[in-house]
Amino acid sequence: MLALLGTGVSSHMARVGLSLSSRKRPELPRMLSTPRMTTFPPVPVTCDAVRNKCREMLTAALQTDHDHVAVSADCEHLSAQIEECIFRDVGNTDMKYKNRVRSRISNLKDAKNPDLRRNVLCGTITPQQIAVMTSEEMASDELKEIRKAMTKEAIREHQMARTGGTQTDLFTCGRCRKKSCTYTQVQTRSSDEPMTTFVVCNECGNRWKFC
Repeated sequence: MLALLGTGVSSHMARVGLSLSSRKRPELPRMLSTPRMTTFPPVPVTCDAVRNKCREMLTAALQTDHDHVAVSADCEHLSAQIEECIFRDVGNTDMKYKNRVRSRISNLKDAKNPDLRRNVLCGTITPQQIAVMTSEEMASDELKEIRKAMTKEAIREHQMARTGGTQTDLFTCGRCRKKSCTYTQVQTRSSDEPMTTFVVCNECGNRWKFC
């Protein structure tokens, strides 16, 4: 009787085990063979004293006003990336390289242009971009507008001087001291303010204006 009971239990357990084994086991999440990178790639270490000094100065510039704290930026790593890009573009540490680094430092520290530094810190401007940007590209919006206005003014003055005018000897050129000049008067401001007089020296080409 016990033998039959044992046989029945064994048979039942075998069936249960077969049933469990036949069930599809939930798949475990697959592990990536290569972990996904969440940080920038490492920057090559350099033993060059000039390059290391430039990296230090770039780091200090990026840390101006402690903007890096808000975005948790690694200034040392970021400055090394910028310097590496500059070095690769220039190819050496001669004067061109030093001037390039110096202009980056000056613009990153500019109190009137904090947006440039913040854009570099948060990645809006990449190390590759800041490494090759011109002074005009790095300038603040305010300075860009001033330069734009000055360029327009210079073009207008040049055009006025070339489109005629009145010959006179009433003005003395500050460059050559001659009195042969041509002048043009234009209302550049509101009508209740004096006209602007543009003068060009017929002898040396010197130009000036006054109101």
